Amino acid sequence: MRKANWVAAAAGAVLLVAGCGSEGGTDKGGSSSGGSTSAGASSTGGSGGSGGERLTGAVVTEELTDAATGAGFTQDASGEQIPAEAKDCMVSWTADAEKAKDPAKSYTDTVATLAKGGWNEERKTEQGGSVIKSLKKSSWQLQASNHSAGPLKLVMFVAVDSSPECAAALTAANKATPSS
Repeated sequence: MRKANWVAAAAGAVLLVAGCGSEGGTDKGGSSSGGSTSAGASSTGGSGGSGGERLTGAVVTEELTDAATGAGFTQDASGEQIPAEAKDCMVSWTADAEKAKDPAKSYTDTVATLAKGGWNEERKTEQGGSVIKSLKKSSWQLQASNHSAGPLKLVMFVAVDSSPECAAALTAANKATPSS
């Protein structure tokens, strides 16, 4: 299966983008929104903030789904699936940008909703009509990509828990699955 290799590659890409600036990008070095808050934190597993509760893959999936669908996206079911052993450490949500009325506005609205939910924008890169924003919440890094300006309409959100436990789990998932 190639999916586990994709998981490792995507995780590396998210962490690389989150950890490094690039030409044309903006490193905000944090956010003016301050702390991490999440509506309904007690019923959804917490915000993953200083309360000691861990932000889970299920909670991240719910936050992404709520933000993206609220902004006018539907999920593209043909997007990459995350292997079961990595679901609590990585989330992939691909929008069906072809069906969105205005993919660029829906992307902006999704990111704004995530920011209101405690995701802090750390970097932004714009190049050739594409926008990639790196956001952080707790130990999670989220890469929000909008490549809908050209003929290819692709909007994707990939989040990876950068905790040592998840780094080990993603490495183990990649080694356990053959690459053919």
